Amino acid sequence: MIKIQKENFNVEKEISSIKKIHSNVGAVTSFIGYVRDNNNNTNVESINLEVYEKMAYKQFQKIIKEANINWNLIDTLIIHRYGKLQINDKIVLVASFSSHRKDSFAACNFIMDYLKKDAPFWKNEFYDKKNEWLTNTS
Repeated sequence: MIKIQKENFNVEKEISSIKKIHSNVGAVTSFIGYVRDNNNNTNVESINLEVYEKMAYKQFQKIIKEANINWNLIDTLIIHRYGKLQINDKIVLVASFSSHRKDSFAACNFIMDYLKKDAPFWKNEFYDKKNEWLTNTS
């Protein structure tokens, strides 16, 4: 499942809703990304994430398909927020569901690495008296 949204999300509720569908899930690995208060030794006040939503959705589908080729997954969840976010707000949730932990861990890590490096999101970080567009990193 893929969700690209401005709204906050409840991690437990999101994972539980998928878990209820699949009784054969033995492992769920998740990653939650938050807005930090400091980046590169500079105090961050907030961030603004922009997205090309149609492209992001297509690319998320592609990366999930690739993860399914490489690992034995039952389901995958990606939630990525956009818009203005404050310190400690959740940005992203990646959860991979499998029968066994090794597939779940590997797939979650693979998907998150992709999101950090190649997802069509642009981050504008706001500081005390300036702001800066950041480049994607691994």
